[in-house]
Amino acid sequence: MGLMRNIRVVPHNPRWAAMFEREAAGIRRALGGVAVEVHHIGSTSVPGLAAKPVIDILLVVADHGPLDAREGAMRSLGYEARGEFGIPGRRYFSKGTDAARTHHVHAFEQRSGEAFRHLAFRDYLAAHPGEARRYGELKVRLAAQFPDDIEAYMAGKDALVRELERSACAWAK
Repeated sequence: MGLMRNIRVVPHNPRWAAMFEREAAGIRRALGGVAVEVHHIGSTSVPGLAAKPVIDILLVVADHGPLDAREGAMRSLGYEARGEFGIPGRRYFSKGTDAARTHHVHAFEQRSGEAFRHLAFRDYLAAHPGEARRYGELKVRLAAQFPDDIEAYMAGKDALVRELERSACAWAK
């Protein structure tokens, strides 16, 4: 059985952009001298796209060392450091409880290619509203079908996400 979590996919909320900006400013302050790019990613970053109401944030750093040294600063903002959390080369932080997650932070080194993939996906969906709509409709159906099973929800999205990522990366290049 999958991990139990209430999965809600809601219509796009224009306030998500401001929520990201506030959180990004706090992260920049907390990280002090760490050279970091901060980007809004994920479905909440795409205008008009239905999403789980969790703000995804991408940090791009030259090297993880300075970020790792400031892990306590992220904890002071309410984040839990979760290490790579299944993706080699990532630093992952979550804010909120499993039942009420509010933010995810994904940090990658510039050379990893992961930052490019995330940004290409976001920009592709923003530039292709039909594809964003197709993705959003799938997420709504899956959330209704698997309201308490995040693993089944994620598995149901996998083929379309991979297809969209391929298209996005080719488009962005």
